[in-house]
Amino acid sequence: MEGLLDDDCFAIRQAARYLSQLYDRHLANVGLTITQFSLLGRLKRTGPMTMKQMAGAMRMQRTTLVRMIQPLRRNGLVSSEALSADPRTLSIALTAAGEARLKAGREHWYAAQAEFEQRFGEQRAAALRGELFAITRDLI
Repeated sequence: MEGLLDDDCFAIRQAARYLSQLYDRHLANVGLTITQFSLLGRLKRTGPMTMKQMAGAMRMQRTTLVRMIQPLRRNGLVSSEALSADPRTLSIALTAAGEARLKAGREHWYAAQAEFEQRFGEQRAAALRGELFAITRDLI
């Protein structure tokens, strides 16, 4: 157990699992996971993206992204279009149904955010976000 106390990766992953479960519990009310909600939000902000662009922006492996997009596409929340004969250039776009689901999910996302900040502290949560974003900004 002693080694776990100074294991940064384990601590971050454990916290991430806890927070994902908290947000997923709230977003289940609109049939989304936190990862799906984040992807829809990214598409809303940026517009259509290729799978390669989306994987880079979300810091995900492309195969993981493909599995995550399949139910969104099946449920009509995103659309996909091949930009060329190469299937790797698939472009993903937010549909009107996806935008509506994202809008409905925001209320539940805010509730999850509020629950976490109430438990952890608003200032500590803001500081934590800053430090975590610094990891991907400064180290990657």
